[in-house]
Amino acid sequence: MRMKNLTVITHPLVRHNLTLVRDHRTQPQEFRRLLGEIASLMIYEATRSLRVKIVSVRTPLETAAGARLEREIVLVPVLRAGLGLLNPILEIIPHARVGFIGLKREEATLCAHCYHQSSPKKLGPCEVILLDPMLATGGSAVAALDLLREQGARHIRLISLVAAPAGIARVRKGYPALPIFTAAIDRELNRAGYILPGLGDAGDRLFGT
Repeated sequence: MRMKNLTVITHPLVRHNLTLVRDHRTQPQEFRRLLGEIASLMIYEATRSLRVKIVSVRTPLETAAGARLEREIVLVPVLRAGLGLLNPILEIIPHARVGFIGLKREEATLCAHCYHQSSPKKLGPCEVILLDPMLATGGSAVAALDLLREQGARHIRLISLVAAPAGIARVRKGYPALPIFTAAIDRELNRAGYILPGLGDAGDRLFGT
């Protein structure tokens, strides 16, 4: 399913694994494995539009035309839960550089506060892929996007496992052209800001806390 700058990835394997991830009986070890498989599948769709330049390469027999990525890739997981997407994607894009953004959501206000940021220098020419498994209120995603823009990032896309309409709307308000990739758009948020039906707290389930 496609809407403007929003792609819902409905590949059968993504849907199958997402169902298992949602299951409250799925234990942390299996949760991590499934999350990694979903990330590996989603990254193919999320990078489909990356720009390439045509190059030539010498095979053992002759010269052939080929393609190389035009921009360097930087992966930026939002701590903690974003770590569950990082390593599987690095297996596919091993040359990517990595930054980190640590955000904590205040339970009373649902506002996100940054407690850590580290990123490669000169993000401007790079393709930055923000990894935030749960796009709930959108507060954490917008805070992370603001930090990346302050660091000079101009080409950003967001991968979220599950998104709520309210979170999508909040990101769209500040970043209307941002490409968003998700495996599901769920119904709504509860009063605590959790996605319904969702899959619970992704960080807690990932690390068994």
